Amino acid sequence: MSFGQCQSIKSLMSGFDRPWFIAGGWAIDLFIGKGTREHKDIEFAIFRKDQIYLKNYLKEWEFKKVVNGKFHAWESEFLELPIHEIHTLNMLSGDKIEILLNETKENNWIFRRDLRISYPLNSIGSINETGIPYLKPEIVLLYKAKNTREIDHQDFIKIKDYLDKKKKKWLENALEIHEPEHKWLRYLR
Repeated sequence: MSFGQCQSIKSLMSGFDRPWFIAGGWAIDLFIGKGTREHKDIEFAIFRKDQIYLKNYLKEWEFKKVVNGKFHAWESEFLELPIHEIHTLNMLSGDKIEILLNETKENNWIFRRDLRISYPLNSIGSINETGIPYLKPEIVLLYKAKNTREIDHQDFIKIKDYLDKKKKKWLENALEIHEPEHKWLRYLR
């Protein structure tokens, strides 16, 4: 399995001069350095403050915001929490991308589901050897902890031994705050 879809996003975003990161299962594969499973879609994360800039950057794309699980046209209003998910469609190519809005406060990334959880803003992402930015795996796993599907659990099992002590400890602390009964905690302690 190649990272062709991720490379396509990298090409698409080459002129976007704000931070962005591949998210979800692709981010885990980028961290490991190889494809571990099929992916049904691709998503990337940006900071909420950059949403209008992104919309102007991808002006040939059609945007829909997700509100209470339903798609609605996104005009040009600034999207606030709880809205955090945008879907885009390139009308010419048919390409689809999911975009996730991430919160920031001062020099920290803030977990939108529990504002007590943060991570230094300059450390939330990494870049693979071909220059593709991705969200750190411990952050991806924290998002996957809510309503954990079997595919999310398998992602955790695949990656847990790749995480250093610092990453494991951060994820353990975040889960203790957000999902204190989560089954992953027994693997992290």
